[in-house]
Amino acid sequence: MNFIKKWTESSLILKIVIGLIIGVILGIFVPDWKFIGFFGEIFVSALKAIAPILVFVLIASALSKAKSGIGPRFKTVIILYLFSTFLSAMVAIIASSLFPVSMHLTAASTQAAPGSLTEIMSKMILGVFSNPVELISKGQYLGILFWSVVFGIALKMVASDTTKVILNDLANAVNKIVGGIIQFAPIGIMGLVFASVSESGISIFTQYGQLILLLVGCIAFVAFVTDPIISAVALRRNPYPLVFTCLRESGITAFFSRSSAANIPVNMLLCERLGLDKDFFSISIPLGAIINMEGAAITITVMTLAVCHTMGISTPLPITIVLCIIATLGAYGASGIAGGSLLLIPMACSLFGISTDIAMQAVAVGFIIGVIQDSCETALNSAGDALFSATAEYYDRAKRGEPVNYLGEFAKKGE
Repeated sequence: MNFIKKWTESSLILKIVIGLIIGVILGIFVPDWKFIGFFGEIFVSALKAIAPILVFVLIASALSKAKSGIGPRFKTVIILYLFSTFLSAMVAIIASSLFPVSMHLTAASTQAAPGSLTEIMSKMILGVFSNPVELISKGQYLGILFWSVVFGIALKMVASDTTKVILNDLANAVNKIVGGIIQFAPIGIMGLVFASVSESGISIFTQYGQLILLLVGCIAFVAFVTDPIISAVALRRNPYPLVFTCLRESGITAFFSRSSAANIPVNMLLCERLGLDKDFFSISIPLGAIINMEGAAITITVMTLAVCHTMGISTPLPITIVLCIIATLGAYGASGIAGGSLLLIPMACSLFGISTDIAMQAVAVGFIIGVIQDSCETALNSAGDALFSATAEYYDRAKRGEPVNYLGEFAKKGE
């Protein structure tokens, strides 16, 4: 029991870093020990399993007892999500113009790409109205968000105080389960890192080094420059303590889990430690997992323009602006498509008259570098969910003249 207490009270980030180092060492020297990677699979699977239940219960509970006056926060966070995603696509366009890269087009991917933006959006809307139990079992977060809001509003209208207390207790119980799972993050991260190192090694950098550098460079620029600027304008203060906290506490686990869904519980615990209102972040975080898709917008744009450069196709300014808009809109639907942002590349390529056969070859390249691209993309998206949730609430509190405890527990501990 004493060991368990010491484990839970020690720094989670330090334990994750230690697990990361061990995973790298084992991946290099004993790549045949495949059972180590199994720990990572268990960790991600556990988070994915609990996340849909957590989202549904927390949102329904929050709305059933929601206080008035938090509406402006939702308006602010939605604007932040949408604007940051659009700005990310613009960054990708500028970077691709300054540092054009070519790619070696390989055999076409066998996966089917969606036909058009209309098809993507129609499938998303129809999916919302599916069986709520089925949506929870499949982890379809747009539908889960919709039905949890419906249930929460209905409960607020008809539920007794006792029912609301029971629902709140259920939400707290699910939070406890999440906290227990996250304590195994160091072991899970060790397994995930081991799997990546043992399977991919460093050969991926030799063939696609320039493309990877461009993608990662765009993602890093958004994470360390444009997102902080957006937060700084809203809060009128130095944003980097908050930015670094979100990247450290959320971005690291998202990088290795490569799953926004799995990172929803991590972000909710982070928001709680940041001192945010549970009634707000229990909705803003799942919402961010759907519409805050900065990394996806970057991937769609960079990969499309790389195909254009490879084929010698000119990219005039008016069409690149349209590309930026389509990449932004398409990114919002990326989470509901198998293959995510990569399978939206053919849709964007069609702007330049590029055939689906050629575009799907770029998709195949995307899957090859996915161990890096998807990791960085997910880390940016997930850290941004927490960053803009905190920015929206701190902005609203300051605007109303309420005291603002920036960074919450982290400020108290000087972390």
